[in-house]
Amino acid sequence: MKESGFKEVTRVAAARERLREAVAPVKSTDRLDLVRADGRVLAASVDAARDVPHYARAAMDGYAVHAEDTFGASSRSPAVLRESEGRVGPNEAVRVHTGSELPEGADAVVMIEETDTIAGEVEVMDAVAGGENVAPEGEDVTEGQRLYDPGHQLRPSDLGLLKSTGVERVETYRRPEIAVVPTGEELVQADPDPGEVVETNGLTVSALVERWGGAATYRNTVTDDEHALRAAIQRDLTKDVVVTTGGSSVGDRDLVPEVVDELGEVLVHGVALKPGHPFGFGVVEETPVLMLPGYPVACIVNAVQFLRPAVKWTGRYPLRDVPTTEARLDRKIPSEPGVKTYARVSLDRSGEAPTATPTRASGSGVLSSVALADGWVVVPEESEGIAEGTTVDVEDWEHVA
Repeated sequence: MKESGFKEVTRVAAARERLREAVAPVKSTDRLDLVRADGRVLAASVDAARDVPHYARAAMDGYAVHAEDTFGASSRSPAVLRESEGRVGPNEAVRVHTGSELPEGADAVVMIEETDTIAGEVEVMDAVAGGENVAPEGEDVTEGQRLYDPGHQLRPSDLGLLKSTGVERVETYRRPEIAVVPTGEELVQADPDPGEVVETNGLTVSALVERWGGAATYRNTVTDDEHALRAAIQRDLTKDVVVTTGGSSVGDRDLVPEVVDELGEVLVHGVALKPGHPFGFGVVEETPVLMLPGYPVACIVNAVQFLRPAVKWTGRYPLRDVPTTEARLDRKIPSEPGVKTYARVSLDRSGEAPTATPTRASGSGVLSSVALADGWVVVPEESEGIAEGTTVDVEDWEHVA
């Protein structure tokens, strides 16, 4: 595929496959305490350090007993036991609460509802079997049991289980380090004059990188100058991935692809994607360099489609599907054949089924059109659009980790 100014335009799936071949999963690890381990990927297996529970405990409020002493008990003919404390002897019962350690000599618990206490005696109105209403030692987890294998991404519930089994620290892969380098001589951080633009892409991309599990280094803006761009990229070749924003197309001021090709090799420049076909990436001294377009919407679309997978693959995280909402399209979405289109939509959930309305702003520089949208609908390359009334999947890209 060709497009004006680009030698070749690569389809999205093919570009992602080439990107996957270019990134290298991290090898170094961090040994972390559990408080800092949420979301991290295990680099080593984890086994339980102790039984859970580590003692036999009552599973109900009631009385701990020797089961044989209750045999034949009923509401009409209750077994009468002596209420005591500490060890349970013959024909004795000891008051226990849920989670209490089972007293020595007891092997069952009678529920409090099946008892009556009168003058130091406990009437048991239902027989229990040995082990009834008792959680034995190791019922949940046994010491030495394999809990998690390498590659498992830790969740909050995992951390609770690990702590309960006596595990205090885990070996995890370190977070991938991502340098985010905004480019453009027109960019300022605040109070723009005519002809100047507030820099937002670097901030947005850095926040997305952190959400996706990376450690972002948000650099100062680099002007459109070959020497400055070369120095900025070379400075961050110790990172796992370098990502630039702006200057990725084929205009006179789009110098990033040329600089990357001088320092290393550009593998893809131009993708069959709208908005945002001026995306590319290359490799410099074994470090992937992703070149995102400068228009904010195009930057975000390409970040989700390419930078997110790069962060996940580099950090050994699972690459999960973006959550979707099924909705009826209330207006046609046009699309160019051969180009994968990401159409921004808003959702109306007030009816029986959600309705998706394409946003009227179609320009890739209208940041509010994506920030205020509820997601986007993906139109495949082979399609000329999606007709009004069609049921579509709206990708909620902003709520995927």
